[in-house]
Amino acid sequence: MTPPDELRARVDDVLGRIDDSARSAGRDPDEITTIVVTKFHPEQLVRDLHALGVRDVGENRHQEAQAKALATADLDGLHWHFVGQLQSKKARQARAYVRAVHSLDRDSVVDALGVDDGTTIDGFVQVNLTDDPGRGGVAESGLEALVERVVATPGILLRGVMAVAPLEGDPRPAFAHLRSLSDRVRRLAPEADRISAGMSHDFAEAIAEGATHLRIGTAITGNRPEPR
Repeated sequence: MTPPDELRARVDDVLGRIDDSARSAGRDPDEITTIVVTKFHPEQLVRDLHALGVRDVGENRHQEAQAKALATADLDGLHWHFVGQLQSKKARQARAYVRAVHSLDRDSVVDALGVDDGTTIDGFVQVNLTDDPGRGGVAESGLEALVERVVATPGILLRGVMAVAPLEGDPRPAFAHLRSLSDRVRRLAPEADRISAGMSHDFAEAIAEGATHLRIGTAITGNRPEPR
């Protein structure tokens, strides 16, 4: 486990750099949500982060997310974000604990998450910015159709788009392209103006291109333990 003082230093450092990046881009730091991804880390890390003021945490595996959400249900104001590929058959279970799903990438997941019971979760359509069909996200050619599907599905409030920059090269052009895709989405859903982009190594570039939600892991949590 990360010692509390070290964890506090990391949180303060990253949040400080996020503020600096926002101001350099002429943006208000308060419009940016930092999601701390706690993949493979124990429940106690979530509790320690909450004690430091963190209220948005994320996971990319349903089984782990579900267990941690249940174990930390006593923490006031804690919001869980699902940021990985979600299996359709697990979607309804995930809905029970998430505030937002950042990886809506196909009709079956959208349909499985939909409910007409008066409750809503936030949704981001994930776009694949690469030519590799194995990467998560809908192809650009299918973006509008998926957006229309989400908008028509009860129980999901479309917030915007999400993407992961390609592993190679400068991430800034990829994030700039994502921003243009966000403009396309807003022609269909004007309120869906959020952009989930940027991780530990590229959040400054994402902020410069309009990211509103950052998914920060190791820069705050340290190296991940081996999966169990």
